[in-house]
Amino acid sequence: MTEIAIEPSLSDRYLFMYELTHRLNNEFASVISAISLTAARSRNREVRDALIGVTELLHHSADVHRALRMPENHNDIDAGTNIERLCQSLRRSKLNSLNIALLIEARPVRMPADRCWRLGMIVYELITNAARHAFAGTGGEIRVGLGRSGSFVKCKVVDSGSAPPNIRAGRGLRIIEELVQSLDGTFIQEFGKRGSISIITFRVY
Repeated sequence: MTEIAIEPSLSDRYLFMYELTHRLNNEFASVISAISLTAARSRNREVRDALIGVTELLHHSADVHRALRMPENHNDIDAGTNIERLCQSLRRSKLNSLNIALLIEARPVRMPADRCWRLGMIVYELITNAARHAFAGTGGEIRVGLGRSGSFVKCKVVDSGSAPPNIRAGRGLRIIEELVQSLDGTFIQEFGKRGSISIITFRVY
């Protein structure tokens, strides 16, 4: 008897990812609740304050995860608002502690929710890659710009760091390239003495 491997359909994979995201959100909520309860019961002030700090960090991390969750439908939404929400969550969850300023200039851009989600994933990867490689613990600045020109969307992520141009391409860059390809867009990344610049351009629809 020959077994035949059945590839899941696109809709099946989409449903799987959506359900996985939903369950991860529930896990975040459960962990936050448990730590908050432990903090409330602690009689040691230092322990209580430390647990409250952990709870706040988990809240911010959960906010990032919610900003990146897959959409429930393909209705048009404002990508500018979505990117701003994501960047604010990233600022609170990790960038502030690294002394990295994150500046956002996102204009309203209406687009299908699934394309907005892909853009959000790209911006997340670019920001986290810059935070990990560009500043070497010295702090700096990342700027995110988003706007529309006719039927095209342009998103720009610029950092003031000094990541070497010959840095090995990792999984993050491969994810970015795959997401840009899924948008039928273009991706340009340049490194210089004063930082790097990444530009993503694609059609709204």
